[in-house]
Formats: sequence, structure tokens, C-alpha cells
Amino acid sequence: MNNTSTLSRRDFIKVVSGAGAGLVLGFHLSLQHKNEAFAAEADSFSPNAWLRIDPDDSITVAVFRSEMGQGVRTSIPMIIAEELEADWSKVRYMQPDFDPKYGRMGTGGSASVRTNMEKLRKAGAIAREMLITAAAQTWTVDRTACRAENGAIIHTPTGKKLSYGQLVTTAAQLPVPEEAPLKDPANFKIMGKRLPRLDTPEKVDGSAKYGIDMQVPEMLYAVVARCPVFGGKAAQFDATKAKALPGVKDVIATESGIAVVADSTWHAIKGREALNITWDEGPNVNLNSDAIRQMLVEKAKSAGALAQKEGDADVAFATATKKIDAVYDVPFAAHASMEPMNCLAHFKDGRCEIWAPTQSPQNVPRDVAPALGIAPENLTVHITLMGGAFGRRLESDFVVETARISKAMNAPVKVTWTRDDDMQHDWYRPVSHHVLNGALDEKGQLTAWRHRVVAPSISAQANPDGPKDGLDRGAVECAREMPYHIPNLYVDYVWSPVAVPLGWWRSVYASQNVFTVESFIDELAALAKMDPYQFRMQMLDKSPRMKNVVELAATKAEWGKRLPKGHALGIACSLSFRTYVAEVAEVSIDKDAGVKVHRVVAAADCGMQVNPDTIEAQIEGSIVYGLSAAIKGAITIEKGRVVQKDFWDYQMPRMDEMPKVEVHLVQNNEAPGGIGEPGLPPIAPAVANAIFAITGKRIRRLPISAEDFKGT
Repeated sequence: MNNTSTLSRRDFIKVVSGAGAGLVLGFHLSLQHKNEAFAAEADSFSPNAWLRIDPDDSITVAVFRSEMGQGVRTSIPMIIAEELEADWSKVRYMQPDFDPKYGRMGTGGSASVRTNMEKLRKAGAIAREMLITAAAQTWTVDRTACRAENGAIIHTPTGKKLSYGQLVTTAAQLPVPEEAPLKDPANFKIMGKRLPRLDTPEKVDGSAKYGIDMQVPEMLYAVVARCPVFGGKAAQFDATKAKALPGVKDVIATESGIAVVADSTWHAIKGREALNITWDEGPNVNLNSDAIRQMLVEKAKSAGALAQKEGDADVAFATATKKIDAVYDVPFAAHASMEPMNCLAHFKDGRCEIWAPTQSPQNVPRDVAPALGIAPENLTVHITLMGGAFGRRLESDFVVETARISKAMNAPVKVTWTRDDDMQHDWYRPVSHHVLNGALDEKGQLTAWRHRVVAPSISAQANPDGPKDGLDRGAVECAREMPYHIPNLYVDYVWSPVAVPLGWWRSVYASQNVFTVESFIDELAALAKMDPYQFRMQMLDKSPRMKNVVELAATKAEWGKRLPKGHALGIACSLSFRTYVAEVAEVSIDKDAGVKVHRVVAAADCGMQVNPDTIEAQIEGSIVYGLSAAIKGAITIEKGRVVQKDFWDYQMPRMDEMPKVEVHLVQNNEAPGGIGEPGLPPIAPAVANAIFAITGKRIRRLPISAEDFKGT
């Protein structure tokens, strides 16, 4: 990485706030908008600024991404504080409201650090250089004799020291430098260290505010009765009994259903139970999972849009010594975040104030303003903590719904979804169907590979014409860009729309495609009569970082070591969000209880690290979430509606079901990759491959259940 970078004056702003005020530095981080500088308030910290240093030496960083457990309220301040040479004990964070001046504030795609590291480092470096210049001018010395260290500027020859707080007024009057050197990573003091999260104390003492905690004076509470069938609506309803119940204020029809508004959430729920609703179930009443799969099977008979082509697969298959075919299926999946959807909105006098646990605050004005018939600038969006999201909170449906109810009531209203609401009215990970063909030569080398991905498109679900040129590139991620060297490869995609709402789900299509690819790689290893670890290693010479993590995971898991009777290891790897991950799962089978995962060893290379503790936690969390989809839960459709309702029939691994998880991180200074999602894709195939090692039976459909092992 280049250690000297330039940040233009339009990227950076300094503000003199008046006597005793601090140095406020702002920088625009949008990757898709033209960089602009914005003025801050003259006498106070303004969310127009990203970094504030006050006379009391405190340093406040505006965290422009949403916090949902991934630690962004610590990682972003760590990056800035490192280049700033800050005293970490003086660093604070603040969560700004949505404002276009911050660029895109959406949180997803494991992108918070991955796409902003360099700009955050530049901003801290420029602030540091301005403070050094301020100190040199104060002492009337050569600035090259001064250095920044632990929140102060030190004059090296004399040892004189001025804290940042003592320098802010002088620094704020200086011109913004055109260049600032970035630190050598070898000299990092904050980044790469295991630091406690800045927001942990408030979560421990209960002062942290999640969306579901928000309250304002004279607030009303609401729940909504939604048609259980996708695309259905209320034909008529009788609210007489509901309105007669204690605490119920009103019952109103909205675009999403029938809302019951009350003086408490409990009273609203009881009112909803008393409603008499006749549903117009619409055209999807006969939709079911079996019919959807059959549709995908039929679609798979037609050629799809080309996603990737290397060599000539047809010729290679024609001359292959050994060939194998397989079909894989992956079901719909729910997000199932611990905190269900909720939102608080207050519409008054043509303006609306919103408190929402949203991953996509920039989409709220876009979606809510037209629903209310107001201009986007008349919306204020406060971003709260969220108890899990996993992509569900990228949608604005729960916010739009709340805003409409608030407008109808002319009062502040908080809408809370029950667990059933959340499970049955989600935006689901798509279902998918996969047809694969593989070929080996006489030496057992993989010479040809075909993969047809048949799936609906998340990004194109609102477009009746489907994705451009028939190809959704997201739907084939990790299917067309594999780390293995395969001389003859052909991957295509068949768009297959379904009448089920689709949404971004942790690791998105990688969770499906890696299960398919890595399971089929194991099938080919068996056909070649090779160890599945060695089979992978021989194809990874052109991807040394992947080869390294595969070797690391296998070594730490003691691949090849004798295991207890009935136990076996399975291995899988993936490259997603620019992060390399390999996982080894130790598994046993109980014919009644099903799969037992005893241990998971993960190795990851995500490039330059910010907080290793957070990285490990994200991989551990991804493994938990991935195990749910692998061996516990699936969303099934019957009569146009979701069958599953709660955690009792859409399960997560319980405490006593969790394996021991070990995470090993590769240290380097490569450009940072994402970390919130890459730990998920390898876990399902690692478990499935271990099952084959025990039973000789291939798992080609998720989730894995005890039914898969009857007779083994």
C-alpha cells in the first residue's frame, strides 16, 4: 500500500469554532458520489463532520455505518485513531442521523472496513499532520523535529509536549495539507490489537437503545394483521370486537394489512386477535415448495445466460476418462434476527421523524417520502442499534408501514412485529437448484466442470423482464469465480422468478453456491480416489492465499489424525467479499438425533486487520448462522404461505449443540477484505463432506436431517 496519499481540499474541511472550541475535520466517504466538503456548525459538533477533537482532549468519531453486533462502532474509530496517533482512552464515537453529506450510509456486503479503510486512514493522517504543524508554530521550531504520540505532539530534542486539546484552536486556523504520509503497518499501535468494544459498557448496563427500546412522549403502539398468503390482501374486516377491548385506540386499513393501534403492544396484540378478517388470498394460494422445486427442475433443462467460460468443456467431457453428474438443492431461508422488525415514527405538520434499526438509512427517505406524500428533506431518520439484521433490515417495508400508520393516527406510533410476523413475512434467501458435471483425466486430474445455477434473482425481483441479459452476477458468485484451476469450465444461470419476497441474506448466494461447489469437489475427489484435502491443494497453485488458509485449517485440525469411532472430518473453502476462508468440521452421526458437529477449525485471510477479536467473533457468529441453515432450519411454502412460525420450528443451534470453534487468522498487510459474512459459506459443505466420510452418502439437499441417515 502506498504510504503517501493525497486528499483534496474538497474532501476535507476544517472549522474554527470560536474561543475554546475544537478542531472539527470532515471527510466524505461515498464510493458512488462526488466528494464534497461540508461546513460544520460554528459553536458545536455537527454531524457534517467526521472527526472532532475538543479542548478536553476527547476525540469523537462519527460512525457512518449501522451497528448490528459486528463492532463497527469500534473498528471505524480504531482506523482513524491509529493514523491520528490518538490516546485510545480519549476516543469516543457518535451515531449520526442519516444525512446525504455522509454519502451512502448503508451497512451490508461486509463493506464497512473493506471499502473505507484507505479514506479513514487518510483522514486521521491529515489531522495528525495539522496538529504537528500547530505545535511547531506554537514553539517556533522546525516541524520535522516534532512527532505525534498518544494524543500529544512532542518536540523530540527538548521533550516538550502539547496535548491535542491544547492545539485545536491553532490547528483549526491552518491550511489543509495536500499530502499526509500513512504509517507503516509495522508501527501500528491500535490497529491489529484486541481492544474492547467502545459500546460494550452501555450494552452491559442497559443504557444502549435498540429500535425496540425507543419511546417518545404520547406514543401509541401498533401491530399489523397481514395476509398470510404472498400477494394477498384484506377483502373486508370487522373491528367491532377489537375496538371494544381495553386500551385499543383504533383499527385502520393500511397497504400492508390491518393495523390495531393501542396504548401498549400487548393491548394491540389482543386487539388483533379479536379482528374478523376475510382475506382475498390472491393468485398464489396454491403455491408450495414442491411446485417451486419442480419449476426449477424444468427451468434447468434450458440453457442459461453465460456466466463464465474457460477452455472448451464440451471437448474435455467428450475425451474424459471419468465423469460424474450431480443435482443439488438449497431451500429458502429466513433471517430470524433476535430483535424482530420494529420502528417508531412521528408524522406531524408535513414532517416525519423516524427511529429505526435500519441497515439502509439512505433508502428510508426514498421509500417513505412518496408513501407519505412529502419531500425527502422533510424526513429525519435516527439510526438505532439493532439486535441482528443479516440483510433483513436493508429493506424499508417495516419503516414505510410505521410511517403510514403514524400519519393516519396523527401521533407517534411504534409498530412491533411478533416472532410469527417476522418469520412469515420476511424477505427470504432465495431457493436454488444446481446441475453439475465434472470430468477427470486418466491421472485423476480435474479437467472439466459445468455448473448450471437455477434460481430467482434478488436484485431483479421487481423487474418483470428479469436481470439484464438474463444474468444476475450476484446469483453466480462463488460459482463462476472459484479459486481452483480448472482448464475447461462452463457456468451459466437460469433466471427463475418466484412469487416469494426475496432479500439479501448473510453471505447471500455464496451460502448456496459454496455448498454446491465444495460438496461436488469432494465428489470428484472420491471419484479420483484422492484425499479431499490433497485434491484441493493440487488445484490451488494459482491462488496462494487460498492454498495457505486451506493448509492452515487442515494443519490446525490435525487432518489425517485418528479420530474416535464414528467421527470424521470434512473440509471446504471459499473466497467471498475478498476474504479467504477454509473450515474443517469434525462430525458424528446419531441415527435418531442426526448430525452432531463436535469441532470446527476455521482459517481466514482477510488482509489488513483492525481488531482480531472482532474478526474472530464474526467468523464464530457466521458458523453458528451457517449451521442453522445447514442442519436445522428451512423455510417451506404450503398454500401460498410460510409454514414455519417461530424458533421451535425454524431452529438455531442451542448452546448444548454448538461445536467448539477455533479461528486462526493469517497476518499480512494486503488490502482488507470483508469479515461479517465470509465465515458462513464453507460450514455447510464441510459438515456434508464429513458425513460422506462417515456414511458414504452424499448430502445434496439442505437442511441435513436425521431422515438422511436412516438405514446407514
